Amino acid sequence: MSSQKQQIRRTTVPQIAGRKGGAPIVSLTSYHAHTAAIVDKYADFILVGDSLGMVMHGMDSTIGVPLELMIMHGRAVVRGTERALIVVDMPFGSYEESPGVAFRNAAHVMKETQCGAVKLEGGARMAETIRFLSERGIPVMAHIGLTPQSSHVMGGFKTQGRDEDSWAAHEADARAVTDAGAFALVLEGMVEPLAARITGQVEIPTIGIGASARCDGQILVLEDMLGMNPWVPKFVKKYGDLGPMIEKAVSDYAEDVKSRVFPGEEHLYR
Repeated sequence: MSSQKQQIRRTTVPQIAGRKGGAPIVSLTSYHAHTAAIVDKYADFILVGDSLGMVMHGMDSTIGVPLELMIMHGRAVVRGTERALIVVDMPFGSYEESPGVAFRNAAHVMKETQCGAVKLEGGARMAETIRFLSERGIPVMAHIGLTPQSSHVMGGFKTQGRDEDSWAAHEADARAVTDAGAFALVLEGMVEPLAARITGQVEIPTIGIGASARCDGQILVLEDMLGMNPWVPKFVKKYGDLGPMIEKAVSDYAEDVKSRVFPGEEHLYR
């Protein structure tokens, strides 16, 4: 038997695309190397989402996130992982102008971060751009339903599909991005029957976030499911409660410093 450590290979875009109708795809967001290293053990793909603007940088929305910030965090996540496919969000303003601009910025992201794919928001209106990128070697994950970058147009973060008359438009979006060459499709903030219906209609895996258990996979913002944000959407299940734990640790540390209990003898060099 060889004594060399077996090389770990990253999950690829074709492997994710091939999971349609198979074992559910596990995904979480991550924005830095140390959490990415933990998530990497369990996730099929990790999304470096533009939600980092709100989660990490205190922004009110994702609109103000610049491309270089996505690249910085993307590099960190790639460095911290070895197994999961890394997908980086294209931020607002980096891809809408034209397919050519989208290609230039997406290629820049992939070169600088060494990620495996990019994600962009929009349905039929972005089909031409998705096709342009896919034909030129850039794998694209599409995103329809509640698209946060369009929150101003939508009038806020509103659940999509409550009016059944709107279903046809969402279904058309799903078909358009599929036909354009997207390898997977995020369905966000969408009523369950519509998300389940779209999942049954398209040939690519659907990734639900506030959608349906019948999607081909699920994704959550890591900090939301860990209980680190004071408010989380209805669709988030909290698997931890780290916010209060962190606050208690900081409070205990402050008290120890004030009372000169820390540093103790065991923490000093003699």
